[in-house]
Amino acid sequence: MSPVELPLRDVHEPLAPPWWPPAPGWWCLAAVVLLLLGGWFAWREWRARQRRLAARMFDETLAQAGTPAQQVAAISVLLRRAAKRIEPGAGTLSGDDWLRLLDRGLPGGGFADGPGALLREGPYRAEVDASAVDALRVLARARFVEWTTRRP
Repeated sequence: MSPVELPLRDVHEPLAPPWWPPAPGWWCLAAVVLLLLGGWFAWREWRARQRRLAARMFDETLAQAGTPAQQVAAISVLLRRAAKRIEPGAGTLSGDDWLRLLDRGLPGGGFADGPGALLREGPYRAEVDASAVDALRVLARARFVEWTTRRP
């Protein structure tokens, strides 16, 4: 056959690869991302559950205490238990040193100069104002939950 008689055609570029299904590397990347997201959500749920359990324990312990003075004493015991996780010598602190430890890291404090000052002598009083105990309960509950769920 002579070069003139050859059936020549234009050069055609091959088709671009399709976007679906993706290459195996993209499947692996998607699996890793999904695993990381699932782990992150599971960790957040676990932390929230720990906080809920600590708050429930605090509330149930206070519900068992009858009088406001007994509630203040129960709050003090719970805070001391939680403080032992954070500070090894927390069980031996008393007075202003104990309140300063409770204030550590709190913006604006609340224990030494606020409703938490009731912990100084509240457990030893015969009569304690119920509204003062309610203000202390809010502050102490937040501190207890934070310290109980913190990793040492």
